[in-house]
Amino acid sequence: MAEKKKKTLISHGVAAQNRKARHDYTIGETIEAGLALVGPEVKSLRAGRATLAEAWAGERDGEMWLFNCTIPEWQAGSVVAKFEPRRPRKLLLHRKQVRELIGSITREGTTLVPLQIHFNDRGRAKVLLGLAEGRKKHDKRAAIAARDWARDKARLMRAKG
Repeated sequence: MAEKKKKTLISHGVAAQNRKARHDYTIGETIEAGLALVGPEVKSLRAGRATLAEAWAGERDGEMWLFNCTIPEWQAGSVVAKFEPRRPRKLLLHRKQVRELIGSITREGTTLVPLQIHFNDRGRAKVLLGLAEGRKKHDKRAAIAARDWARDKARLMRAKG
């Protein structure tokens, strides 16, 4: 008789990933920032239930915030511990980093895209942000062609030797 898989919580490692971001944007520099969360949000993240598909980061009142990130409510939570799943969440950064990011995203065509949410070795929730420039359709096709060629080249080199 087959054993059922246990649903384990993520203690460290990737909790959510925005895989489409690397396809839609050219990622330049990456920055790791902390997330200000409430208790049930952390539990929901540890269950791996967050979505970064439409999320973006921006400036509000001189601070950096994560917008449109969906962290669903924790099912076993009490009535008191309810929260809004798509609320803006504050990003924890140093003042100097905030000033640099605000300067970077005020330029034309540059945006701040969350690439993944993960837990570090200490168990803290962190978000990996990328300074990104949007790709046009022909740029996306060129990137796919380059990736395919690199894969085929590696396959040929392995076969030869």
